[in-house]
Amino acid sequence: MADLLPSTSDATAPQSAEPRVVGVDSDDADDLLGALSSETARELLAALHDDPATPSDLAETIDTSLQNAQYHLGNLEDADVIQVVDTVYSEKGREMKVYAPADRPLVVFAGNEEKTTGLKAALSRLLGAFGALGLLSLAVQQVFGDGLATLFGGGESAETRGDGGGMSVQSTDAVQQTTDAAANAIPPGVLFFAGGALVLALGFAWWYYANRSA
Repeated sequence: MADLLPSTSDATAPQSAEPRVVGVDSDDADDLLGALSSETARELLAALHDDPATPSDLAETIDTSLQNAQYHLGNLEDADVIQVVDTVYSEKGREMKVYAPADRPLVVFAGNEEKTTGLKAALSRLLGAFGALGLLSLAVQQVFGDGLATLFGGGESAETRGDGGGMSVQSTDAVQQTTDAAANAIPPGVLFFAGGALVLALGFAWWYYANRSA
């Protein structure tokens, strides 16, 4: 009978559209900070951000006892930091919970409720902007670069490709110079993303300091 029960899980951590922002003076802060005050709890949470896992797997990963892992997992679950995403069974048919982070990312913020709400909205817009920036960067690379294959290191330069069935002929020095230039060049998609990320980061920093002093 135990052979018919699932022994492994393919569950993934939930992807939240908005970050969870908890103010240190909010009602949720006591449970959250209490659950994360233990180094063992923080190690468990870090391990879960790599992959969802059962208490026994987590205990082995961070080298602690199963009872200790279950205790801290219970505290983290009560604080809504982690949640059960699946159930699997041991060889003996024992039910085992599979845990994963409940929020991604989690931000602890010192400020009143009004500022906490504003920060949550700002972070949500920032994450959305980074996602849009990534898509635009791919489009820029496709239009102004040598395609997405070059961005990921799989393309070949125009100088080394055949042209219409013929073969381009270059001297050894010219080929070497072209190769060196191509190796040192930064793909336009990467430049676009880096510049956009810098602008977004500076804009968020300006907003944060302006509102903190308000």
